Amino acid sequence: MQTDVPVTDRTRVRREPARGRYDRETVHGIIDAALLCHVAFRDGDSVFCIPTVCWREDGHLYIHGSNGSRMLRALLGGQQACVTVTHLDGLVLARAAFNHSMNYRSVVVLGAFEAVPDDRKAASLDRLMDHLAPGRKHEARPGDANELRSTTVLRIALDEASAKLRTGGPQDDEADLSLDVWAGVLPLAVHALPPVPEPGITRSMPDGLRKWAGA
Repeated sequence: MQTDVPVTDRTRVRREPARGRYDRETVHGIIDAALLCHVAFRDGDSVFCIPTVCWREDGHLYIHGSNGSRMLRALLGGQQACVTVTHLDGLVLARAAFNHSMNYRSVVVLGAFEAVPDDRKAASLDRLMDHLAPGRKHEARPGDANELRSTTVLRIALDEASAKLRTGGPQDDEADLSLDVWAGVLPLAVHALPPVPEPGITRSMPDGLRKWAGA
């Protein structure tokens, strides 16, 4: 099985090329750790970049929304789009202002979206539920026929994609190493806060959600 995403002129990392990664394990892992992506597309004379929830199934990244969504209507035309996913892992504080940086994991996906057939929508949205909170598809009411008809699900192949990562500490110039300035990394992470149940909810939180929330 091919483990690397083919490198194209559009996906080759040119700035700091050593940070580029093209293996599917890295690309898929960064996407799987994300709840949000940004989709850039053209609509008329303007270009937009819209944040939206995303999830992965095999070799595709999925998004969804209302049939009336301007973004989804534009993407249904088969135009080229750019999808980005970014995780900010730390602020890198150097001795010199010029050498400050950030540690991150990112993916850029290029290509055209396609519509998921109606007979696959429900299964794809079940995957979304489990991506948001494992086991949720077995707990929440599934979409009914009207809700599914009013929802568009799109997917884009991960055949033209690349990852870029930075890890480690600051890279100060040798002349700055003797400066009496604190340098290092301030790690960043996303943490779930204590759950806030809706008024009137008497049922205890399911074990899967409790584990997810660290409650």
